[in-house]
Amino acid sequence: MSLPRPAPDRTAVVTGASSGIGEAIARELASRGHGVTLVARRAEKLRELANELSARVRVEVLPADLSVRADRADLLPRIEALGLVPDILVNNAGLSTLGPVADSDPDAELNMIEVDVASVADLCSRFLPGMTARRRGAVLNVASTAAFQPLPGQAGYGACKAFVLSYTQSLSGELKGTGVTATALCPGPVDTGFGEAAGFAKEDAEAALPPIMWLPADVVAKTAVDGMAKGQMVAIPGLINRVASIFAAVAPRTLLVPVLARSHPGLRKGKSS
Repeated sequence: MSLPRPAPDRTAVVTGASSGIGEAIARELASRGHGVTLVARRAEKLRELANELSARVRVEVLPADLSVRADRADLLPRIEALGLVPDILVNNAGLSTLGPVADSDPDAELNMIEVDVASVADLCSRFLPGMTARRRGAVLNVASTAAFQPLPGQAGYGACKAFVLSYTQSLSGELKGTGVTATALCPGPVDTGFGEAAGFAKEDAEAALPPIMWLPADVVAKTAVDGMAKGQMVAIPGLINRVASIFAAVAPRTLLVPVLARSHPGLRKGKSS
């Protein structure tokens, strides 16, 4: 099993490419000769990355808000209008809310679900028919180690990532024999600014999880692309995170949930989403 061969008219579509894991995955793909199409809301950040990568490969910048259904529907036609074939799809765009559901903002919760869940299903439904018809392609859906457990304090985010993991595992079974693969990337904590955007104080996030679990974005990106290249169903960066995910998946919920609720920064007094 391998990734589709790079070619001038082929591209790897990376959503959420303006920062963090998405930016690192775009760099990793470009380093292996794959042209990339960068998708995110922040056009200026995408152009900065495009300027860096364009010395190696063809890079396209397509600003889009993936919480908006029309933007998602337009993405594939925009790529095809450039004369490009999307052989790789990386659904990395994502966000989180923070705090108890009882204090949550309904609009913020639904916006998160649009980006973290609806966007993944929508883009897979749009891009996979072409891949299966060509009998080549690879999909990477970015989940999280949070997918293996409940997450009081980030209930919606944990549930979104559980969807992404289950959905991708099912896709992997459906795609067997088609020449197309589906991989779920389940990183643990990564210092990308994601937590701060959700409302975490950096020191709270670092205190809640052991330093050994934290990995840099470039290590996570290499695990992601290696996982696609091997056709892995699930890729979890870091041995400690793999062990922790196994434990979280099998631990009795009646024991696990109270421990997680006590330790989550989003449920400390004075915190809210």
